Amino acid sequence: MYGLVNTAVADLARAVGGDAAWEAIRTRARVSETSFVGMTGYPDDLTYRLVQAASEELGLSVHDVLVAFGRHWVVFTAAEGWGPLLQAAGDSLAEVLTGLDALHARISLMMPELRPPSFRCEEHDATSLTLHYYSERPGLSAMVVGLVEGLGELLGQRATATQTRATDDGADHDEFLVHHAARAA
Repeated sequence: MYGLVNTAVADLARAVGGDAAWEAIRTRARVSETSFVGMTGYPDDLTYRLVQAASEELGLSVHDVLVAFGRHWVVFTAAEGWGPLLQAAGDSLAEVLTGLDALHARISLMMPELRPPSFRCEEHDATSLTLHYYSERPGLSAMVVGLVEGLGELLGQRATATQTRATDDGADHDEFLVHHAARAA
């Protein structure tokens, strides 16, 4: 994963428990880097170790850490200069979720080693959809819950995501039922 992901993990750890929490997480995860270069690739294992260590240090389940990280990722990336790309993806949660693959394609031009997940939406009505999530990286589906909540918050739409199908249970991809406030006229 790119260093931007690990930088966001460090930022979340500092937001929750200050520099001491980040140092404890980094030490527990056996990560020697004190900072990361955003546009440089790092082994996926490093990020998984940071998430596991955050779970242990903060007394949260890995699921809860990933949900919190998904929410934080939206705010963090917007503040780190990626906000205009996100704003161009759409004005509503459904539009942004539908356009995530196109967004990732644009980002891939700047990050050629990017291996993003893929998303497909099936809208049910004005306030609900099924989000299909495909990723080569196992165990990150809880992050999608946080991403949906964070995107909803960023767009001023209350949103929830409930996982209805999981690769952990043998499915070929993960699915989420997403409920969101109707877009204001």
